[in-house]
Amino acid sequence: MRNGRTVCSSESVNGGQDVYSCKESGASSPDHLVVMVHGILGSTTDWKFAAEQFVMALPDKVFVHCSASNMAILTLDGVDVMGERLAEEVLELIKEKPGLRKISFIAHSVGGLVARYTIGRLYRSTRRQNTEELSTDTPEEVSKGTIAGLEPMNFITVATPHLGSRGNKQVPFLFGVTAFEKVAGHVIHLIFRRTGRHLFLRDDDEGKPPLLRRMVEDDGELLFMSALRSFKRRVTYSNVAYDHIVGWRTSCIRRNNELPKWEESLNKKYPHIVYEERCKACDGEQGESIVMEDDCQDKLEEELVTFLSRVPWEKVDVSFHTSRMKFAAHSIIQVKVQSVHSEGADVIQHMIDHFLL
Repeated sequence: MRNGRTVCSSESVNGGQDVYSCKESGASSPDHLVVMVHGILGSTTDWKFAAEQFVMALPDKVFVHCSASNMAILTLDGVDVMGERLAEEVLELIKEKPGLRKISFIAHSVGGLVARYTIGRLYRSTRRQNTEELSTDTPEEVSKGTIAGLEPMNFITVATPHLGSRGNKQVPFLFGVTAFEKVAGHVIHLIFRRTGRHLFLRDDDEGKPPLLRRMVEDDGELLFMSALRSFKRRVTYSNVAYDHIVGWRTSCIRRNNELPKWEESLNKKYPHIVYEERCKACDGEQGESIVMEDDCQDKLEEELVTFLSRVPWEKVDVSFHTSRMKFAAHSIIQVKVQSVHSEGADVIQHMIDHFLL
């Protein structure tokens, strides 16, 4: 018990972990479902610290579910397969909790891509019945919709490779050496199987474009961008350095020439947050002009940036350069490794303080 509040947890759908307030009716009164999604080879415990912090701060508001349908080696099955599993898990959970009205996602690493796939599967437009109306709808009207029947609120990714992992310095432990990066693209499937192909944009199922490319547009019944647009907020938390798994550029959805100069710290309350930016949506014409002006060598990566930039993003840049555990930045940013003085706790607190209820 902390500050007079007690956090309870119990196993639920597919072995997932539900975290909620232990107060009387605490497990049923919150109407805001927060789905936390772990990264590759992860488990429900990866988000344990953050889940507890959210419930302690917002005991009567949120019901947190740490997903379990893609744990351990199941994370190697591919972003689409994992996305389908997570969608089923969310639907089953909502059936058990009929009082839920809102939904948010907080996802780490490849879990962010899985969550993007999942919302594309679960999105339903409130205006789809009249196709004539759709043709004249404004972006704001098109964005109206639900995720699994709930109101979409916050979509938050943490160190997620939105642009994939094949570009220069997108996987920092390869040191930006082109030869290493090319070899990695050819052998990654031997280690990370189908998920590796998706991350390096090496998949070509039935001659289709790579999955990550398809996920920046609505694709048949999978309304990826409509779903992403439907959330009140979209946020990226990115490591500016010392993340040897996911590079800064791919996790913050920026081009090289858009990476900002960051300060030591912006706020004493959040010592590891070094830069914040609110990016407005960039329409097609703006995106096309940027493509021509930018010296981006990877056309596919440029397409991912351009299309993902068509919705507004809040971008929060994080640095653990003063931490003794800085070389584990990829895990610290979600406080996967807990201690008495948990590194990265300020990042979680920043999420809570800015969380839209």
